[in-house]
Amino acid sequence: MYYFVAAIFVAGFALIYRIIHSPFGQVLKAVRENEPRAISLGYKTDQYKVIAFVLSAALAALAGGTKAIVFQLASLTDVHWGMSGEVILMTLIGGMGTIFGPIAGAVIFMALENYLAQLGSWVTVTEGAIFVICVLAFRRGIFGELSRVLKRPL
Repeated sequence: MYYFVAAIFVAGFALIYRIIHSPFGQVLKAVRENEPRAISLGYKTDQYKVIAFVLSAALAALAGGTKAIVFQLASLTDVHWGMSGEVILMTLIGGMGTIFGPIAGAVIFMALENYLAQLGSWVTVTEGAIFVICVLAFRRGIFGELSRVLKRPL
């Protein structure tokens, strides 16, 4: 099962990488940075945003389906509103606007969750404190700060 999940992850990551470096990805960046300017250049920004949302939902569904296959369980905690907050925390810790940042953030967040499990109900408080420290120390996230130091996008 590991190789199956790894293959799906690599395929999804390659798709995201390709989209980011395609003309479609460049239009999405233009819409993100200055939507009125993208409209003035003749792009139908609403259509581009709908396609981006559909791609995002498809990749999230693929990830959820893969998790359900691996654990042979689809629990209600997976659709709880707190799960979307965890994804945002992972992205902020790793670094928004970077391709490797959310992956690093997910690894760090899951490692924290596993190592701090012995604290019981204090896990959330401890994770919150660590998150606040990370946000104050690394404004752009771990990979964002790393790319700033290296002066190279990651």
